[in-house]
Amino acid sequence: MSLFLVTAAPWAGAEKADRDKPMNVEADALRYDDLKQGSVFTGRVVLTKGTILIRGDRLEVRQDPQGYQFGLVTAEPGKRAFFRQKREALDEYIEGEGERIDYDGRADTVKFTTQAQLRRYQGVTLNDEFNAGVIVYNNLTDVFTLDGAPVAGASGSAGQPGAPAGRVRAMLTPKKEAPTTPTSVTPLRETSELGGAQR
Repeated sequence: MSLFLVTAAPWAGAEKADRDKPMNVEADALRYDDLKQGSVFTGRVVLTKGTILIRGDRLEVRQDPQGYQFGLVTAEPGKRAFFRQKREALDEYIEGEGERIDYDGRADTVKFTTQAQLRRYQGVTLNDEFNAGVIVYNNLTDVFTLDGAPVAGASGSAGQPGAPAGRVRAMLTPKKEAPTTPTSVTPLRETSELGGAQR
């Protein structure tokens, strides 16, 4: 088993306003249970919630008595479900894929399971990429954990191509320092002297 923990200190947190935005879902079919406060969407599911975008084949959503929302997205056989969210106050996005994606509104975590991949973009440029069996991203602490161990009951590696069985793989781009500007500039002055000599 291989475990990899990343503290995303240079990253900003997830877009905080997303928590209070309504969840909008499109799908081919919906089964809603008012008593259990749960819904099951099937067929080409697309969910949006603020800057969050989730796509998959099946989505189960429920809400607890405190109003927190929970979602489980699964992909079609042979494919992966998709997640995307903007980072707070920056032109950065986090994207992830997995055969299964769990969203926990109370803990504010996203878990990608089986062929899990997480990518960080600055604008449209890919900065960092992670592949593992299981990836858990915590929006509150800006920490994510990668586990290369196969999922319980699975027969082999849960990693993406390039991540060997039971291992994780990461590609990290060095953070560029912002250019510094002088705090004060001494203006040039006219003089008739060059190097102390009279012209």
